[in-house]
Amino acid sequence: MTETYDLIVIGAGMAGVAAANKCAAAGWRVAIVDALPYGGTCALRGCDPKKILRRGAEIIDGARLLRGKGIDDHGLAIDWADLMDHKRGFTDPVPDNLQQQLAGNGADTFHGTATFTAEDRLTVDGTPYAFRHVLVATGARPRPLDVPGAEHLIDSTDFLELPELPDRVVFVGGGFISFEFAHIAARAGSRPVIVDRGDRPLQRFDPDLVDLLVARSAEVGIDTHTDTSVAAIEQSGSGYRVTVDTPAGPDIIDADLVVHGAGRVPQLSPLGLDAAGVAYRERGIGVAGHLQSTTNPRVYAAGDAADTPGMPLTPVAVFEGKVAASNMLKDATTTPDYDGVPTVVFTLPELARVGMLEADANASGVDVDVRYRDTSGWYANYRIGETTAAVKILVDTDTDTIVGAHMLGPEYAEVINFCGLAMKLGLTTRQLKAMTATYPSVASDLGAML
Repeated sequence: MTETYDLIVIGAGMAGVAAANKCAAAGWRVAIVDALPYGGTCALRGCDPKKILRRGAEIIDGARLLRGKGIDDHGLAIDWADLMDHKRGFTDPVPDNLQQQLAGNGADTFHGTATFTAEDRLTVDGTPYAFRHVLVATGARPRPLDVPGAEHLIDSTDFLELPELPDRVVFVGGGFISFEFAHIAARAGSRPVIVDRGDRPLQRFDPDLVDLLVARSAEVGIDTHTDTSVAAIEQSGSGYRVTVDTPAGPDIIDADLVVHGAGRVPQLSPLGLDAAGVAYRERGIGVAGHLQSTTNPRVYAAGDAADTPGMPLTPVAVFEGKVAASNMLKDATTTPDYDGVPTVVFTLPELARVGMLEADANASGVDVDVRYRDTSGWYANYRIGETTAAVKILVDTDTDTIVGAHMLGPEYAEVINFCGLAMKLGLTTRQLKAMTATYPSVASDLGAML
């Protein structure tokens, strides 16, 4: 007899775990399945381990910035193997801890590949199960690249398991992954090259601040090539020859390692969605605003697997997972609130954004006051020796509210949260300026930024 569950969650990342815990705690019979260790990309292969590696880069960068200002950084270096061990001290316990948490709430935990066989049935490695509801939260995978020699590329998961870091690293693509890993690699002694086919990397971020970041990247040895596409990757001895097409013609970049940083796509291929009558497209499963499939009402989707207005961020996936779970439990149609969600590229210094870009704000017809500040000479940055920092805040002059904020500087990933909160709650810049912050903290600069 086929077992039946109230909810089967496919994908044990943060969105899937949040939904499974919520429904299991409410008394539903819940199962969750993943072919990979529980924890998903963020906890095991992305945000969290990457930020641990970045800490090593922060120490190196901080010491270099204060060279000649009281700090002797001679001989200071990252021991890559030790830093990787430190990373594993966090990631290794995650899968077991999550499984214990889920089991404690009453959820059944499966390992294997889930494949739909009908609109209310699926198999896990051949074992059949029936369901009242399914949540697809399978995340994303590296975008396939149609380049000769693409099999030589490693992805971000591989990078985070490197036993040692080679000298010459080429990153294909000019997005989050390439810039964040390149900044870590540069401080660890490598010579990173970023190859981006667009005219400007980090397209989702303010172009003026991106230009500053590219210049700052060059100062630490990161070579960024724009308007440049990879034509082929060939093995050459123990390394690789990367043929690129540039505005000046073909060129060769020699590398010891080539890393895929050219974007990600929803991981839907193993699911057999057609068998369940679930419509999907390039951006993910087609869902209504409340995250229910537009073609199979039993199925919901969240995170990178769903085609929603939300950005591909872990916090967005988590609140989508919780909203989907709540809607299933209550038979409701609540839609997630995407207002005021910030995003950050954790380079050194970090680049942050919330809300509209300047061009989008101008095109929207809003009367925008663009408040640009070069903050490189401000106390918070002078204190640590940083010479590259700036902010651009877009204010609707009719309402005195923030419609967009863009920041490049140390600890600005924290400051941007105030702007996101203001956008979500409709706070005015006058109200933000009235806040008395601890001094001399970086957040105490917010009033002057406005």
